[in-house]
Amino acid sequence: MVTMKFRHLLSVIPFFVVLVLLPLTASPLQSPRNLGLESALREIDAQISADFARDETGGVSVGVIAGGGLVWTKHLGFADVEKKRVATNDTAYRIGSITKQFTALMLLQLVERGTMSLSDPLEKYVPEVRRLTGGRPGTRPITLLQVASMMSGLAREPGCANSSVGPVSVWKQKVIECLPMTQYQFDPGTQYLYSNIGYATLGLALERASAQPYTAYVRERILVPLGMSRTSFEPTADIRKNLAHGYMRQTAQSKPDRTVPDRQLDGRGYRVPNGALFSTVTDLAKFAAWELGDGPASLLKKETQDANYAGTYAGAEQLSRGYGIGFMVERRGNLVFIGHNGSTDGFVSAMFVHRLTKTAVIVLHNGDGGSFNPTTEAYQALEKIVAAASVR
Repeated sequence: MVTMKFRHLLSVIPFFVVLVLLPLTASPLQSPRNLGLESALREIDAQISADFARDETGGVSVGVIAGGGLVWTKHLGFADVEKKRVATNDTAYRIGSITKQFTALMLLQLVERGTMSLSDPLEKYVPEVRRLTGGRPGTRPITLLQVASMMSGLAREPGCANSSVGPVSVWKQKVIECLPMTQYQFDPGTQYLYSNIGYATLGLALERASAQPYTAYVRERILVPLGMSRTSFEPTADIRKNLAHGYMRQTAQSKPDRTVPDRQLDGRGYRVPNGALFSTVTDLAKFAAWELGDGPASLLKKETQDANYAGTYAGAEQLSRGYGIGFMVERRGNLVFIGHNGSTDGFVSAMFVHRLTKTAVIVLHNGDGGSFNPTTEAYQALEKIVAAASVR
């Protein structure tokens, strides 16, 4: 059930509907042998193997979470094609926009502590947003809730040159430099529009409110409590020892190339709070378990977490999809999945959970431009897992 505080905040966004998610009440799977899970895993194995065989760009790592932890993993292709190195559960991939889930969790933590309010204007913390262009006279300030739920009205990307170039250390400078060249596409709160620059600006607001560097806060307050020791905004020396290299195809017929993804190991400019993290199947399984209610309660009160996952925003023409505070929602028949996907040069990823059955699927792919789609694979696999969990 949505709390009074969140119910009020959900009501401030007009012309959109709330997709109510199912409560977390059903019993989880406890082992791979329960409720036909072994059969579902064989089907998932066959499907993903066949789909990757038609692509074979880079490699793929898959993880299935049930009963509070990883119950199955699969690795196909290569983390390093040139050296024929196969990935493991601890191979680090760029996870792209899955990073936004960590930024959103930081926001919820600060709101829960009373440091910020979801109804606060973004310009309270980042006055530089007053230099945005394209806003109509009298346009109301963007709120934290609106920017966190992709309702800010901001363009997807900034309009400045070389915004995605530079080490992690310059991301804040890049955001500030790009804001005057970033435009409103809609009035805040009126239409959904996925915005990477919006989330980068939110990260800057969070850093200033917490009086701690964004990357340090996420590491100390989220990654360390979850035990995510191989998740980082930069490829540390330890991560580089078992790193998936990204591969890109310019066309379906062209040879995969890793030049651009390798160059971006040094940084992606402003894209830090919205897409810089590296992580592994092992580490992401810990975050997924927390999303399902099995992680440390110290991260967020259960009532705050449940209230956040209880509703989301979607255009009337997109009733099967929506976006909450840092998470995507996909309705497939009677099932509702939440999570996020990600895409950067050379990497595509997806991680979605089904809270009712406490199950989740992670798909990490160090290749793009081919036919393999981690989001589709994650949805299809999770449908099979949920069906197995539903057998009594």
